[in-house]
Amino acid sequence: MTGTARRRGWRQDEPPPTGAAAQDAEPDHESVARAIALRLLTGAPRSRSQLAEAMARRNVPEDVADRVLDRFTEVGLVDDADYARTLVRTRHAERGLSRRAIAVELRRRGIAEDVAGEALTQVDEDDEEEAARELVRRRLASTAGLDPQVRARRTYAALGRKGYPPGLVGRLVREALAAEGAGQDEDDVL
Repeated sequence: MTGTARRRGWRQDEPPPTGAAAQDAEPDHESVARAIALRLLTGAPRSRSQLAEAMARRNVPEDVADRVLDRFTEVGLVDDADYARTLVRTRHAERGLSRRAIAVELRRRGIAEDVAGEALTQVDEDDEEEAARELVRRRLASTAGLDPQVRARRTYAALGRKGYPPGLVGRLVREALAAEGAGQDEDDVL
């Protein structure tokens, strides 16, 4: 092999005839599955479905993935119910998402409907309304000085993206603008 070929990384003998690389066999599927799961779980909690998808992308056979995931569930490294409860708490408290938006996210992450429903019971209608009220207050404060119709429209859009129902948003926007003394008839604003 020439010096140029060596610098560019070209190898004539792949795998090499001697040394550790020549003796190492390809890792078995179970080792690959465990490594994938551990790497992903090190960064953040994951649902069983997310881990299974990651393993499928690396061509781990489904029966091997199931066996590894069953073991991880048995020892407590994978717990969809706990994962769902944590996700509901954080998405509602930190991002102000509605139950509907959180349910969509849980479904997207592969959480079973019954597990998601149980986790969503942590947020009741009063919690949801209080979060929406705070979001309306913050959104209207950030648009102070603009036309009331523009403020209302932007607030509707912001809360709509977070999954809040239009009826609730409309009522809260009207209340907040009235409390501010917007000086507009509510039919003119909304």
